Amino acid sequence: MQNSYLTDIAQWRHGTGVKGIPSICSAHPLVIEASMLHALKQDACLLVEATCNQVNQDGGYTGMTPADFRAFVEKIAAGTGFPLEKLILGGDHLGPNPWKSLPANEAMAKACVMIEAFAKAGFTKLHLDTSMGCAGEPVALPDAITAERAAKLAAVAEAALKGSDGIKPVYIVGTEVPIPGGAMEELDELEVTKPDAARETIAIHRQAFEAAGVSDAFSRVVGAVVQPGVEFGNENVIPYAPEKAAALSATLSDMPGMVFEAHSTDYQTRDMLRQLVMDGFAILKVGPGLTFALREAYYGLDQIAAFLFPDMRKETLVATIERVLTADPKNWDKYYHGTDAEKHIQRHFSYSDRIRYYWPQPEIDAAVKALFSLLDGVQIPETLINQYLTGAYVGVRDGKVKPEARSLALAAVDRVLEDYFEACRA
Repeated sequence: MQNSYLTDIAQWRHGTGVKGIPSICSAHPLVIEASMLHALKQDACLLVEATCNQVNQDGGYTGMTPADFRAFVEKIAAGTGFPLEKLILGGDHLGPNPWKSLPANEAMAKACVMIEAFAKAGFTKLHLDTSMGCAGEPVALPDAITAERAAKLAAVAEAALKGSDGIKPVYIVGTEVPIPGGAMEELDELEVTKPDAARETIAIHRQAFEAAGVSDAFSRVVGAVVQPGVEFGNENVIPYAPEKAAALSATLSDMPGMVFEAHSTDYQTRDMLRQLVMDGFAILKVGPGLTFALREAYYGLDQIAAFLFPDMRKETLVATIERVLTADPKNWDKYYHGTDAEKHIQRHFSYSDRIRYYWPQPEIDAAVKALFSLLDGVQIPETLINQYLTGAYVGVRDGKVKPEARSLALAAVDRVLEDYFEACRA
């Protein structure tokens, strides 16, 4: 079997050029398209990850299995001309999380089916996340149980690929793993993972992999998820403070061949992202930050369409989204708190961007298509772009962005991607 592009990621920081890689955690087709277009400009590899909640054997909230997701991404690649040999597919938070309301043995049985499906579909970066308790268990599990369950999942993935001549997957492990999608409450400060805890995590996973008979798989563990002190809530972002993570960063000298994977890096500045990479957090995961930027562009275009064509739609995109989200609150109600007015703001403008769960919803999807149909072929005046899509104004004036709806939406995502790709060239 071939080795993964990420096999030697720990050595990148000692060379020139690329020192890390953004991890695009999104199932939105326009986000993936923008990511491919950006990677093409940079002649870079692209890592796209699907979380266990988005994609699994039951379909997740996207309705896609791992094989479906691969076909979905490859279809976008065909449209953009992105070379498949530069595409890396990852599975994020692979474990019992979607079924944690079940007893542990049942939830883990489902997690085993899921990781087998990811492995067989050719996902070559597998994040093993068994840190959460299932029914009757504490919220956070002891490291030994987490590691034992992670090794069990790795063994399933390895068995699924036995005899294959494809790419050997690399693995990410860890016990201090943020929940998918950002914090559920407002945050003032985060406790950075203690250096001894990081060392213990690796040691205990090594032992668990050996006990499970998959030592070779552990040799392909290239990273650990730790908490470097970055996170976002609904209305605030905790910025990276390098001095607080210095001791944690230094532990990488005791972990040859490994880097740290930083989750919830959304909304960090480019300088902070660059510092994370320089400090060994070489895998920068971003998801809600990309769809937040896309939502901003959609809302700006919605206002432009309402101004240019005031009588052409029965309902604006914003109104459709408000109606659908209030009628179907299951993907946001436990994340948003406060008065009705405060929840109204959060539904549309929260950093956690729970709207991303609703873009495939038929009424919202139809409203987006109606918006783009209305603006199809329209050269949007620069003055309206400056008013409603300020971030794109300079690009339009410089001739780098077409004053058209689709180009403006792609450009909004591209501006976030630029921060990540540039930070990884630290």
